[in-house]
Amino acid sequence: MEVVIVQDAKAGGELIAEAMASLLSRKPDALLGVATGSTPLPIYEALAAKVRSGAVDASRARICQLDEYVGLPADHPESYRSVVLRQVVEPLGLTEASFMGPDGTAEDVQAACEAYDRALPEAGGVDLQLLGIGTDGHIGFNEPCSSLASRTRIKTLTEQTRVDNARFFDGDIEQVPHHVITQGIGTILEARHLVLLATGEGKADAVVQTVEGPVSALVPASALQLHPHATVVVDEAAASKLKLADYFRHTYANKPAWQGL
Repeated sequence: MEVVIVQDAKAGGELIAEAMASLLSRKPDALLGVATGSTPLPIYEALAAKVRSGAVDASRARICQLDEYVGLPADHPESYRSVVLRQVVEPLGLTEASFMGPDGTAEDVQAACEAYDRALPEAGGVDLQLLGIGTDGHIGFNEPCSSLASRTRIKTLTEQTRVDNARFFDGDIEQVPHHVITQGIGTILEARHLVLLATGEGKADAVVQTVEGPVSALVPASALQLHPHATVVVDEAAASKLKLADYFRHTYANKPAWQGL
């Protein structure tokens, strides 16, 4: 696991967008796994700016979802399908044909989970998966004590996660669904490159447990320690509790340029 400490969220967004641009230059039809929430917005804004300037050609890129609410209409403004189309697909100049995600409105939710889990490897596998992290250490919607070998499945959200997400529903927790479809931890670990961005002091405890704590289902993000190419990008506030922060700064400052992110 590589840990990169940046000054702020904007710097983190620029760094990760540059890595995505580099990937697209090598593999124009790369399958990019995206996350939702406020944390990855600087990434999407920076990547879209690169597309507008002509610095990167994303015309053949493909986008896939990490998770989706169950029972929320696909055209609801806060369905993750709508959010990804609005924040990623459209700004990159792509169409819905480039996009794939689980069906949160399916009558048979389990079948929808299994279908999406099969669809990802059938599409060639995820080349780069963006991740955020919850205050309790969850990734995707793999809440604490999720199996580290789990596959795409339906999950019941914790009350803390529903509280955290209420801000997207006018602060009304009653509007936040109780269930989601999420890629499992085992599914996430199959991506070729995992990139987690965490910003703000509120994520500091989750970050230190993920990076420096033991691998544990209690902190689902700690599973990134098992991945051969995982990058954790954190701002100074999110890095504030890392015991090895100086080491991480030193290793990144002296990293060979050819290695990339």
